[in-house]
Amino acid sequence: MKTLDTRFETLLAEEVKPGIVVVTLNRPDRYNAMTNLMFVELEQLAWGLETEDDCRVVILTGAGKAFCSGYDLADADDLPNLGALGMLDQQERAARALSAIRSLRVPVIAAVNGAAAGGGFSLALAADIRLAGTTAKFNAAFVRIGLSAGDLGTSWLLTRLIGPAKTSEICFTGRIVEAAEAEELGLVNSVSLDDVLADSLALAEQIVTNSPGGVQLSKRALQANLEVGSYAAALELENRGQALLTRSPDMAEALAAFKEKRAPVFQGR
Repeated sequence: MKTLDTRFETLLAEEVKPGIVVVTLNRPDRYNAMTNLMFVELEQLAWGLETEDDCRVVILTGAGKAFCSGYDLADADDLPNLGALGMLDQQERAARALSAIRSLRVPVIAAVNGAAAGGGFSLALAADIRLAGTTAKFNAAFVRIGLSAGDLGTSWLLTRLIGPAKTSEICFTGRIVEAAEAEELGLVNSVSLDDVLADSLALAEQIVTNSPGGVQLSKRALQANLEVGSYAAALELENRGQALLTRSPDMAEALAAFKEKRAPVFQGR
């Protein structure tokens, strides 16, 4: 990709196959704990990927043994001294980063290779799809450090994934959810018995075979319709998406390829 910026201190970003970018949280000595710099770099990365028309899928994972252990507690001692506005600025910096990742127009797959705790749990939830390794574990750890589980989208996203009762239990206790239970709850799509990153790449390759516009507007419809209040509003949004896609040459190409029994060649226009 022409403008993919790989000059980050806390992240690695690499196009590993055409259209597939793997983003690795790269602070393994701190279990990929989040810092203000990481929040800034995640937001910058998302901005850059939005300008990459060749980007089709993003995979998020962690370096070393963990996915992300949440906010780096080495930096947390100063939080009570920030004052109300200072703490609000801190929260908004983190929230912008996760929102930018979730708002990417292409699918985001979280390859959860180890612990995803606190803000790391929130980051995994911000992905469209989550695959877990056998050592993955999830922890809404906020209450254990005197904070609310209403942080970085967790209260909204987790409730919609697994329902309010289980969300309440997990958030009020701060207990650990192991990979097998996460799959049973629907928190993750599947558990990879071998290599979670390899399985995520295989899934990404399946997505890339489809039309770019079709996938992107599918994501837009799925996310937007989580927030609308009626079936009628959902239909209206879907109708607009389908009308736009019929104007794309990719739809004609898909139909022609089907009739000719060949793989389609999409242009993403």
